[in-house]
Amino acid sequence: MLLEGKKLLITGVLMDSSIAFHVARLAQEEGAEVVLTSFGRTMKITQTIARRLPTTPPVLELDVTDQEHLDTLADRLGEHVDHLDGVLHSIGFAPQGAFNFLEATFEDVSTAMHASAFSLKSLAVAALPRMSAGGSIVGLTFDAKFAWPVYDWMGVAKAAFESTNRYCARDLGPKGVRCNLVSAGPIRTTAAKSIPGFEAFENTWNQRAPLGWDVNDPVPAAKACAALLSDWFPATTGEIVHVDGGVHVMGQ
Repeated sequence: MLLEGKKLLITGVLMDSSIAFHVARLAQEEGAEVVLTSFGRTMKITQTIARRLPTTPPVLELDVTDQEHLDTLADRLGEHVDHLDGVLHSIGFAPQGAFNFLEATFEDVSTAMHASAFSLKSLAVAALPRMSAGGSIVGLTFDAKFAWPVYDWMGVAKAAFESTNRYCARDLGPKGVRCNLVSAGPIRTTAAKSIPGFEAFENTWNQRAPLGWDVNDPVPAAKACAALLSDWFPATTGEIVHVDGGVHVMGQ
């Protein structure tokens, strides 16, 4: 099996429609042991959704903007797994004000940057004491090369996220840890529903994608994440794998 014996930390499981949920499901089906994270009011939701997985995993509290949570993560993980082989970063947040580019305040932007970009470095460093050589960190992005409709400062945060991935690849590579991203097309998830006007993506993506695109199907992106968490990409780091039906190579 693809992930036989692997021990994985998976963030961002909120609903069974999320990419992270399907990464966790595929990982278990492919032989991995999984630990989930959540925090605050969403803890109970994640614990409920976790019971829909083939095996119910433990759920640790982790707010990636809370330094105490980060500082204690490795020790708390040790209560469930003796090491980590991989981490999925499926975290993003921006206040509503960040979705108005010209009127957003710096407070809006800094919150988006902290939760959605700096958190990749924070999570990688927090998990590192448990990470084995040959380990893999995988994050989820939305192609930041363009100024998308309605995405605004979240798009800027994703550009920072993609840059952060390259620097993580540089600094963690000598420690034997790979860092890669999956750039997924629009999926109708809880996160997407929080973006005002997200239908602008949904309504046109399938028309532009040479392979077509189903906004209700998170499995293709989840499969790419599972592959990158496996040993099948041992010399790939700092990369962005597009799972978007081919839209990223199309002209307007």
